[in-house]
Amino acid sequence: MEDIILRLCVSLPVFLFAIVVHEASHAYMALRFGDSTAQSMGRLTLNPIAHYDLVGTIIFPLVGVLLGGSMFGWAKPVPVDARRFKNMRSGIFWVSFAGPLSNIILAIISSFLYAFMLSKVATSFYFHDVFSQMLLQSVYINVILAVFNLIPFPPLDGSKMVSSFLDYETSRKYEDLARFSFLFVIVLWTTPVLQYLIGPAVMAGQLLTNWFYRLLLSI
Repeated sequence: MEDIILRLCVSLPVFLFAIVVHEASHAYMALRFGDSTAQSMGRLTLNPIAHYDLVGTIIFPLVGVLLGGSMFGWAKPVPVDARRFKNMRSGIFWVSFAGPLSNIILAIISSFLYAFMLSKVATSFYFHDVFSQMLLQSVYINVILAVFNLIPFPPLDGSKMVSSFLDYETSRKYEDLARFSFLFVIVLWTTPVLQYLIGPAVMAGQLLTNWFYRLLLSI
């Protein structure tokens, strides 16, 4: 139980920050392309309460911790009205990509800060272990969120990015696959498919951390 509580305390703050930044990035990019729907509904914010989803923000992440894995989940999707975009195709692509891109950026920043903690901060610092674990979890959580959301299966962000290149009828048929999204998630979690997708990205995160670590040692 103590181990579960520790992992919860270490993972929860970075998990909440990751999914909140993800959704706020969608809202911000939508505003940049001319759609203020998310902003008017109070979703252009880093307040977790505005993005809270019972299953994705509470239940699913807790199950992940209890099973001994990294926290995984989602926030309430940001409402977007693509009809308001100045350029619909570009708007759909970049608004969809903004979420995963924010997680990639957070993973890189966390990787650098983790390497900085290991190379430049004395282990005698009282919060050294806690901060190091939080930053490491931030790398993993953000990498997983980015890769998962980039999978081109509706209604994930990756599918919207793909649909921005399709004509209207083909796009509608493609998005109809969302009816099978629950089955798709079950397949991902009960087979090695998700590991094959996320594994290389996690390794890339580790290699980046090692590169930052060697770079900081040389300074």
